[in-house]
Amino acid sequence: MTTAQPADTVPAPVAELVARSNRLGADPTTTNYGGGNTSAKGTASDPVTGEDVELLWVKGSGGDLGTLTAGGLAVLRLDRVRALTGVYPGVEREDEMVAAFDYCLHGKGGAAPSIDTAMHALVDAPHVDHLHPDAGIAIATAADGERLTAEIFGSRVVWVPWRRPGFQLGLDIAAIQRENPDAVGCVLGGHGITAWGTTSDEAEQRSLEIIRTAQAYLDSHGAAEPFGPVREGYQALPAPERRAKAAALAPLLRGLASTDAPQVGHFTDSDDVLDFLARAEMPRLAALGTSCPDHFLRTKVRPLVLDLPADASIDDAVVVRLRELHAAYRDDYRDYYERYAEPDSPAMRGADPAIVLVPGVGMFSYGRDKQTARVAGEYYVNAIHVMHGAEAVSAYAPIDESEKFRIEYWALEEAKLARRPKPKPLATRIALVTGAASGIGKAIATRLAAEGACVVVADLDAEKAREAAAEIGGADVAIGVAADVSDSAAVRAAVDEAVLAFGGLDLVVNNAGLSISKPLLETTERDWDLQHDVMAKGSFLVSQAAARVMIEAGLGGDIVYIASKNAVFAGPNNVAYSATKADQAHQVRLLAAELGTHGIRVNGINPDGVVRGSGIFAGGWGAQRAATYGIPESELGAFYAKRTLLGHEVLPEHVAAAVVALCGGDLTQTTGLHVPVDSGVAAAFLR
Repeated sequence: MTTAQPADTVPAPVAELVARSNRLGADPTTTNYGGGNTSAKGTASDPVTGEDVELLWVKGSGGDLGTLTAGGLAVLRLDRVRALTGVYPGVEREDEMVAAFDYCLHGKGGAAPSIDTAMHALVDAPHVDHLHPDAGIAIATAADGERLTAEIFGSRVVWVPWRRPGFQLGLDIAAIQRENPDAVGCVLGGHGITAWGTTSDEAEQRSLEIIRTAQAYLDSHGAAEPFGPVREGYQALPAPERRAKAAALAPLLRGLASTDAPQVGHFTDSDDVLDFLARAEMPRLAALGTSCPDHFLRTKVRPLVLDLPADASIDDAVVVRLRELHAAYRDDYRDYYERYAEPDSPAMRGADPAIVLVPGVGMFSYGRDKQTARVAGEYYVNAIHVMHGAEAVSAYAPIDESEKFRIEYWALEEAKLARRPKPKPLATRIALVTGAASGIGKAIATRLAAEGACVVVADLDAEKAREAAAEIGGADVAIGVAADVSDSAAVRAAVDEAVLAFGGLDLVVNNAGLSISKPLLETTERDWDLQHDVMAKGSFLVSQAAARVMIEAGLGGDIVYIASKNAVFAGPNNVAYSATKADQAHQVRLLAAELGTHGIRVNGINPDGVVRGSGIFAGGWGAQRAATYGIPESELGAFYAKRTLLGHEVLPEHVAAAVVALCGGDLTQTTGLHVPVDSGVAAAFLR
């Protein structure tokens, strides 16, 4: 009897496949994030019969080659997948074949099989790569791509006319391989490339051969300026002016892009983007849209383009023009949907642009989270490279709009979207927390990110802010910025960084503060001014800058003040601190009354003394308060707890939880409220 293979053993073909996929996916010239798929065939023991069976391991639906693991592979019985050719009902019903893959799975089957599974199964080679390199797609989208393929590769690489990914495309490529035994791969019209090999290394080298040969041809035969001459007045603005204009435009653009559903933004001003935007052929090429399915599924069929020169000032006329262009874009997209939709087509998902191009400034891209927005921008950069290559040696000729619609509103694509996890409570929200490198601020920033928000960690110490952001997550989750909240220019700069990083602001937490505990007669004018500059003035400046962004976007928002029980409780030796906390408390009421018409809610939180994890208490305030009460500093937290009704010490996490309660979606009609987080200090009850 043959012994079944241990479940935790990775078969050699799988190990080779994952390593090859990671290498290919790590190179942006080879394939895009989340694009392409790879496979390997091999034998494994059937755990029921003990007999060897031939299996196909192929990257599952929605995975990424660069980060692929064995768990991201679909595992199928090769004989059963190939047997599907006998029941294939034809191209008009080929979508049914994806459901049939479920009957071909080995064991639990691993990841969900992708639409390209048939290609990998039917091609008669142990190892197959299907990739979307810019150079390959440039040939695939050239008007005379078939001729170019023959000229560049001879009989070594074969042209396959455009066909939507699916079972029939797998049959087409398998037939091409049989009819061209010397071929190592093919160029798929409008789409990408496929290569195969006897070994994993051979498949990888053939993929790279196709890509490098195509790129070498483009480099040696391409026109010098395929995008045409530079248009006067459309050149890139100097970097400082460009970034300032981008920050000024970003809230409005995000608001427009979020008409149907809230979006997170990403800004790109790379040389490739700025050069494309400056060129005479940009309007024509942008209108043609992207071609490769992986591109337009993320970028939509075409971008919104601001048709004004780079030096157009941001005034009412520009705002009006952007609104006009956005309305026209939505009308065009609705027409596109209605032109091609069938009775059983999925409902229109949204008519807002995913890509907005602003000459002289750069590209804004949008998605349901920061990664999606960033990747959409990366895909449009890939599309620029594709257009550049195709125009350099021929003319860019993307697939027909009707074909784009068939993929964008494919039932199989809809099923992939349905598999996405449910959004977290603060998904799409962009939060800025001041004083967030430590203590209460860091706890708030960490909790907001855990609930799905993109977080800007703002602190006087820029290095500590960046370190805290890195602990919370990568740049798609959190960034750290310097912010002296008492300086209006520094506040505006921090808000601009937030806007450029994520597209706007939805949630601001005024947490930055410091404490000096002295009796009235010992409190200096400098003590008074410092406390009020940081907390009263600082909160005012941050709220003002944030409100300006929120109002421009028109998406509403939340402003939360971390005040204190001292705003209402008269404690000893604390006049400067308590007075400024009272100032913050009344700012909550004043701004709630003023900003409500814009959908901006303003609330406050009144914590008791938060000793553990607090930068304020560690910086001398704890020793001062302990001396006031005549106790050791080490007992201060317990002292505060004993005087409360609940008898529990307040921690930074408790304050963070209150912020989430106010902003997480359950208190949407609440504004002007102060929430005590003090374990019950009767003297601080709100009246």
